[in-house]
Amino acid sequence: MSKPIEKLKKQLIEISEVVNAFQSEAVQVKIIDKLLDAMIEFEKGDADGYEFLSKKSTKQKPLANGTYSAISDRKKPGATKILNQLLSTDFFKSSHSISAIADYCKEQYNSDFKTSELSGILLKLAKENKLKRQKNDENNRFEYVGV
Repeated sequence: MSKPIEKLKKQLIEISEVVNAFQSEAVQVKIIDKLLDAMIEFEKGDADGYEFLSKKSTKQKPLANGTYSAISDRKKPGATKILNQLLSTDFFKSSHSISAIADYCKEQYNSDFKTSELSGILLKLAKENKLKRQKNDENNRFEYVGV
């Protein structure tokens, strides 16, 4: 392996205990992402700013002349927000399976959700009596319809 990769491997081993202390994989990924960004900034010689530790991150967008421009991250709305928006429309007037809901979100909101991301939120909405959860007799799968 090359020298930079060996150096990175050694550094990751040193921090693995701290990162693994967090139970959430999403938190672990964010920590590693921030650390790698910090290492890149440090190696560029711009370690005095520490902007990479701020809550809202910025990405470097390469420009045609070889320089970089900072652009802010714009996140798409999450599954909970989109499902709550769907509740206020006529979408749930008919019953839909989780996969049909995921397909609709992809088409209408350009959000590619896995069915596992939607299932917990849909179950919560059913428990809050915002949706009705019923089993389809034909395919033995749950479908969701408005109350």
